[in-house]
Amino acid sequence: MPKSRFFATCARGFEPILADELRDLGAAAVESGRGGVHFAGDQALLYRANLWLRTAIRVLQPILTATVTSPDELYQAVQTVDWSQHMTPEHTLAVDSNVRDSHITHSKYAALKTKDAICDQFIERCGRRPSVNVDEPMVGLNLHIYRDEAVLSLESSGESLHKRGYRPILTKAPLNEALAAALILRSGWRGDTPFIDPLCGSGTLPIEATWIATRRPPGLTRKRFGFQSWMDFNIQLWTELRDEARRGVAKQLAAPILGSDQRRDAIQFSITNARTAGVGHLIRFEMKDLHDFQPPPGPPGTLICNPPYGERIGEEKDLKPLYKLLGNVFCERCAGWHVFVFTGNAALARDIGLEPAEEVLLFNGKIPCRLLRFEPR
Repeated sequence: MPKSRFFATCARGFEPILADELRDLGAAAVESGRGGVHFAGDQALLYRANLWLRTAIRVLQPILTATVTSPDELYQAVQTVDWSQHMTPEHTLAVDSNVRDSHITHSKYAALKTKDAICDQFIERCGRRPSVNVDEPMVGLNLHIYRDEAVLSLESSGESLHKRGYRPILTKAPLNEALAAALILRSGWRGDTPFIDPLCGSGTLPIEATWIATRRPPGLTRKRFGFQSWMDFNIQLWTELRDEARRGVAKQLAAPILGSDQRRDAIQFSITNARTAGVGHLIRFEMKDLHDFQPPPGPPGTLICNPPYGERIGEEKDLKPLYKLLGNVFCERCAGWHVFVFTGNAALARDIGLEPAEEVLLFNGKIPCRLLRFEPR
């Protein structure tokens, strides 16, 4: 199969982790950029990327690059594409646009001009045009304009890849699934030693850890990907890749995965979400105060937690005891463990009272955070 160029988007700071994921999938010409990773591959790799990538948000296939300094220039550039190669009048479409540091300043107007250029081409050639469906388009397009350089891409993923389908949308949880997976992959844990989250909230870290340990791809039970509506969609290839992935999922864990939290509702959320994710029988969740936390007997493993970090005024003071307790627990009970704390508050992190062996800058949305690694002895 011929190779095409792609761009997988991710949150800031994830790029090296996503690049490693792509190399593991066999991608060629892997190159980290800002907010994503460029790579090359065939149709099978595009399908695998959507099925397997844990830290990506979307996988894009660029089809037009042009310098544009006005909406009219953008319109003319979009019209140079032969859109009959990508859709028919029976397809629905939507254009998602992002504009930064350019003569074109309004992203919604840029999206509108792009849509008009496509529809006008169809009307001129066959008298009919595709309809717009912003919620679930058959062909999604992504327009990115930065310093007058426009890149228009086919959007192969559909809904954001971080939405795995096991967590209710309305659950208030600051740690999304892709971020949780990034923390685990960055820690170096791969499933052969115990994994613990003593502040597990809705269970996202233990669930993502279990999917990693059992080699379960995050897109395995996803109902729809964007590429499934493309004109060149190869259903036989896709079915083979998905079935192959399904056969490779391990049924048991090599080491225990545990989650605990002092809140009863958090544990109930965790249990429900783990069941929905198909791994409820593999993870042990316990309602337990951090004061009572003890790692399981046996060889040490990896502990990752995401304590609250006081985004509202007054909360920081109330959280100091929690961070001090974390430091005490690490020193007294976690000797030999690889311990990671993900926080967006440097002052509170100092209250842990231990010198981190490593700090990694990652973003939780727009909040700059750090993954701190401790090695208690």
